[in-house]
Amino acid sequence: MSFAETISPFFGRCAFVWFYLTGAMGILQNWHTIAAELSAKHVPLPPLVLLVVLLLIVMGSISLLFGYHTRHAAIVLFGMTMIAAVTMHDFWHFPESAGRAEQFGIFARDFAICGGLLLLVGLGPGPFAIDSRSKSGGGKKR
Repeated sequence: MSFAETISPFFGRCAFVWFYLTGAMGILQNWHTIAAELSAKHVPLPPLVLLVVLLLIVMGSISLLFGYHTRHAAIVLFGMTMIAAVTMHDFWHFPESAGRAEQFGIFARDFAICGGLLLLVGLGPGPFAIDSRSKSGGGKKR
């Protein structure tokens, strides 16, 4: 296995962690604004939804960083990201082109992130991960 095949999955997981944790910081810094946006989109109990989202982001990011239950974390983050994209960035409901283009850009970004998460589900975390250690110590699972 080449160096690139060994290290690139780890750096890819780190990129996801950076993306999600910066998003979590944005939620914390703009809590009331985002809660108001959720209310406007008819999401029930916005503060509770934001709290659950923050918990999922933090737990999923830690899981991806260390490669522990990576596939489970990727599925949870995938589901959360798709729900957020469809709920919050529904570009098809924006009449003006500027707002529509901005929302489409965010929707497309989230859709691409979801594609990367599905790659993690299918291919696994790579060799630098807790998931890749065998139960007997040393060696790989696959």
